[in-house]
Amino acid sequence: MSDTVQPIQQGVIPHLVVADAKAALAFYVQGLGAEEVFRMPAEDGHRLLHAEIRVNGARLFLRDDFPEYRAEHGGTSAPPDLLKGTSAVLHLEVPNCDAAMERAVAAGATVTMPAMDAFWGARYGQVADPFGHLWSFAHPLAAPGEPCPLAAGQAG
Repeated sequence: MSDTVQPIQQGVIPHLVVADAKAALAFYVQGLGAEEVFRMPAEDGHRLLHAEIRVNGARLFLRDDFPEYRAEHGGTSAPPDLLKGTSAVLHLEVPNCDAAMERAVAAGATVTMPAMDAFWGARYGQVADPFGHLWSFAHPLAAPGEPCPLAAGQAG
C-alpha cells in the first residue's frame, strides 16, 4: 500500500451557508436535481453541521448558519441575506437552460436574469435560490465544432 495521497477528484468544492439547511437540501434536490449524499445534524438537533450533495456531477457542501460561532471564525461566514448579497454565482452546464430554470423556479427560485442567447454562444440565465445563493444555467447554442449562430449574425 502506498503512503501517497490520492488525487483530489474535484479541486474546489463550494460550501454554502444557509439559514435552513434541511429546507435547502429539499430545494436543491427538487429544484436542481441534486442527490443528497450525507447530512450531519448539529448537537441542537435542529440545524445541520454539515451536508453534502451532488449537483450536475459535482460535490457541494452546505450547512446551517451558526451565529454563535461567527466571531471565532472571522465573522464573515453567514447566509447571503445577512451579508446583503453574495459574491459568487454557481454555474451549471445543462442540456436545456430554459427547462433547468423552469424547474428551479417551480421549486421556489426567483429569476434574476431571464434566459437569453448570450454573445459567447450559449443560452444563459440566472436564478436566486430561496436561500439567497445565485445559480446560472447554460447550454451551447451550436453543436460542438459548428459555428455559433450569434457569431454569424443569425440570432433572432
